[in-house]
Amino acid sequence: MKDEKKVGLLSRFFGGLWNGITAVRTFVLNALFVLLLILFISALIPKGQEDFPASTALRIAPSGFLVDQRSTVDPVSQIVNRERPQDMETLVRDLVTAINAAKDDDRITAIVLELENLYGGGISKLEEVGQALDNFKTSGKSVYAVGDVYSQDQYYLAAFADEIYLNPMGVVGVTGYGVYRNYFKSALDALSINVHVFKVGKYKDFVEPYIRDDMSEQSRHHTKQWVDELWASYSQRVESLRGLDSGSLTESLNNMDTLLKANNGSNAELAKAIGLVDELLPRHKQFQKLSETLGSNEEGDDYQAVDYWYYLDNISKPINPNAGRIGLLVASGNILDGEQPEGTIGGDTLAGLIQQASEEDLAALVLRVDSGGGSAFASEIIRQQLLDLQEEIPVIVSMGSVAASGGYWISASSDEIWANPTTITGSIGVFGAFPTLEDSLDRLGIHTDGLATTALAGSIRLDRALSPMAESILQQGVDNVYGQFLDIVAAGRESEPDAINEIAQGRVWTGKQALELGLVDKLGSLEDVIRATAERVDLAEYEVIEIKRQLSPGELFMLELANNMDVRFSGVSWLSPLSKTLTHWLRPAIDIIDELDALNDPKGLYTRCLACQAP
Repeated sequence: MKDEKKVGLLSRFFGGLWNGITAVRTFVLNALFVLLLILFISALIPKGQEDFPASTALRIAPSGFLVDQRSTVDPVSQIVNRERPQDMETLVRDLVTAINAAKDDDRITAIVLELENLYGGGISKLEEVGQALDNFKTSGKSVYAVGDVYSQDQYYLAAFADEIYLNPMGVVGVTGYGVYRNYFKSALDALSINVHVFKVGKYKDFVEPYIRDDMSEQSRHHTKQWVDELWASYSQRVESLRGLDSGSLTESLNNMDTLLKANNGSNAELAKAIGLVDELLPRHKQFQKLSETLGSNEEGDDYQAVDYWYYLDNISKPINPNAGRIGLLVASGNILDGEQPEGTIGGDTLAGLIQQASEEDLAALVLRVDSGGGSAFASEIIRQQLLDLQEEIPVIVSMGSVAASGGYWISASSDEIWANPTTITGSIGVFGAFPTLEDSLDRLGIHTDGLATTALAGSIRLDRALSPMAESILQQGVDNVYGQFLDIVAAGRESEPDAINEIAQGRVWTGKQALELGLVDKLGSLEDVIRATAERVDLAEYEVIEIKRQLSPGELFMLELANNMDVRFSGVSWLSPLSKTLTHWLRPAIDIIDELDALNDPKGLYTRCLACQAP
């Protein structure tokens, strides 16, 4: 009887415990379901148009790097981790579109540049935004720049402002351009790693870090030419905008120590003395002055402003059913074989998008190229698909910061090529590289031996020295692809291979130099290219249709959900300053790893430019 009572008590105890666990589990699942339902309904609610105050400033506060195409960000991570794309990359076209719209918007009285979270993006992209700011100022409205510190890229944009404010403890970090890279030959020798290089083009210096300990004279010669050209563009533009004497910026930098001494060692005082900024004000005084000039917000703690990305979501976009359609397709990043996510150019991916463009009712296609190249095989896959499209409509290329090597390969056969004056292009050359570890393994007591049925079998292995036959085969492959490259460029530019060879050899040119050499047709921004394309196909009115990868219904929902949450949580910066700083300083190391990981051409032949990292 006692045993039965004990069993009954235990049974009721564990039964009650289990019922409690079940109740908690049911509550949690129901709560999650309700939360998801709320998020689902929230995502479906259109954001709609907002009535801005009658007088407000447009805040231009780009974050991360300026890009032509955002890299893929998983929408789930974006929601769960609050990882907002705006914190990592900013689309140049978003800034330009917002600034151009604000010019004729009576509600927008001024633009304020807050640039502290801008890491860079290259002078070409900065100039495109700057041209939009110049265009905005023709309306009679003013542009202001505020900041505690201005990096070199940040200051280039700030220079377009009518008034620039700097913290008295701040710095204008303009130093000029320098190109330095690491060289690994001694380290590879110490590890007994043999790197076999096959290339065409005496200026094709992508592989130099693996076979030298310093920059070759050829690399030094052509690098100096384009770096000097870019610095001249930067310094002359700043001097013109700030009303400074020609050459004064370079002279100031070359005498920085003496000038600093004359200004009590204060970089801020020096910046004002030489005309780089207008006023030295603490941060709160800067915003106080803007509030006095532009009006205060409802809370009274800031100037009246609307963020550019919020403004973009809410400006009206009238659709004219009679307008023609111009396609815009962005090719940004390393060129890799196969399917690749946004922010990288996959041969098959971009070819598929070009095919998608052919199925749209387009009058022309503008291909925006921002790439230093990559796989020769993938580049040719893309070019062939473009040739098919050109049988139907014109294809016009707009070069971004970089359109070199493989980036030029995919551009060469287009109907017209435009570049920015500071675009880095050319680098028409080919290389292949193959490391072998036989000496490293030998030091470890590991040896390779065996037999083969032919002289070629087993001749290309990491653990064996390359045979003379293998070396000859690899070099002939490089020579063959270089010959194809010359033929493609010669046909596209209505020239001869020998003439192209004279300006090729892997040499890098700026857009301005490329125009003089006949490698491009005209100079201008993406907006200039779109307008000229509309004129080419006789469109008085047109709309720009962006050609993008088709998302599945699930992807569309998650993306819309993430974007809605971005707006609703817009007051919070999810990426900590420490994370941003680490990302900035670790970027060179990350880029090196990405470069090595990107070598996936099926034939091992690459049209990639080492120097083409736009400063």
